[in-house]
Amino acid sequence: MPKSKRTAKRAADERVEPPVEGSADGPAEDPAERRRRRAVFLRELAEARALRERVQPRRTKAMRLRQAARMRTFRF
Repeated sequence: MPKSKRTAKRAADERVEPPVEGSADGPAEDPAERRRRRAVFLRELAEARALRERVQPRRTKAMRLRQAARMRTFRF
């Protein structure tokens, strides 16, 4: 007897495997590749912060002062 469409679709859904990326039990990522991607990310982040400082100097100064106050709060 042929399977119903619903049963066939459910069976097809069960065969689909989750994506490998972000999987904790997937193959280990190459450390050199991870470091390279991290370096690119940090470089872009620094570039974005520099741009923000040039575009909004007053807001950047206020952020810097708040950060300094936070750092002073937690010193021994």
